[in-house]
Amino acid sequence: MPPPPGLQLLLLLGALLAGGPPRSAALEPISVGIAIGAASALTGYLSYPGFYCGFVECCPGERDRPNGTALQLSLDTKLFGQHLAKEVILKALTGFVNNPNPKKPLTLSLHGWAGTGKNFVSQIVAENLHKAGLKSKFVHVFLSTLHFPHDHEIKLYKDQLQRWIRGNVTACAKSVFIFDEMDKLHPGLIDAIKPFLDYYEQIDGVSYRRAIFIFLSNAGGDLITKVALDFWRSGRARKEIQLKDLEPVLSVGVFNNKNSGLWHSSLIDRNLIDFFIPFLPLEYKHVKMCIRAEIQSRGNQVDETVIQEVADEMTFFPKEERIYSVKGCKTVQTKLDFY
Repeated sequence: MPPPPGLQLLLLLGALLAGGPPRSAALEPISVGIAIGAASALTGYLSYPGFYCGFVECCPGERDRPNGTALQLSLDTKLFGQHLAKEVILKALTGFVNNPNPKKPLTLSLHGWAGTGKNFVSQIVAENLHKAGLKSKFVHVFLSTLHFPHDHEIKLYKDQLQRWIRGNVTACAKSVFIFDEMDKLHPGLIDAIKPFLDYYEQIDGVSYRRAIFIFLSNAGGDLITKVALDFWRSGRARKEIQLKDLEPVLSVGVFNNKNSGLWHSSLIDRNLIDFFIPFLPLEYKHVKMCIRAEIQSRGNQVDETVIQEVADEMTFFPKEERIYSVKGCKTVQTKLDFY
């Protein structure tokens, strides 16, 4: 007695996938035809990018565009006290991804003291470009003290870095590379990636024009604070600070700073960094915003008394005015654990 038609179809599909006909179970010619048609349809469906990429992370295609509205919402609701960073990052990123023919990769250099939001912004950008965010196989984070710890291995690091970038951009043109702790990077190492940031259409058959490079550094934090403090002492509003008040100071400052990772770098000399983005020191009110957002992210009810107590535990500078948080919002999560 032959097996039911449905079982016959499954048996034949299994046989086709296994590379041969089933040894038992007599199959009727019409069932064979149906099975072959079903197998062809199934193979075509499985190979369709939309279906395949629903289960496996794929590199975004030319038509894939990040949601600019979602990026703005994330910046507005998660980043506090950084009107300059919000404006520049939103315009730079949306302009770059919507440009059908960029002439070079997008290169951003984020500067400011710890806890002001640099790492947070890089996370937001990564999540906007790739669904898996920092966990994406197309987002690569380098930590100077972890990946490039020894000064005497500088030549080896340069070779490894070039191979890593070349290989990953070959695999995905829209790769994102984040270099954290730039101020701890050996001077000259970052120049190894200069060819990839330049205005070349291709290098050895690979185009880097769709890639994004982000540098994070504490260098320049003192220069940024000085400008912000001058505005405060002269009675001018924080939001009056414009990019033109800080970007030239930053680029020159980090170029001449031996501890910036960009000391006498050809990336600055050749104007290959598109934007130097300053992160201003955070005031008391901004710290309270961070605390409130963290409480909400934990699903807890907002308690203004707790917000006040946690904010009051933070240390502020200068000593006389006590305007800016020494650690920004960096220790907010840890301090909230005690409440």
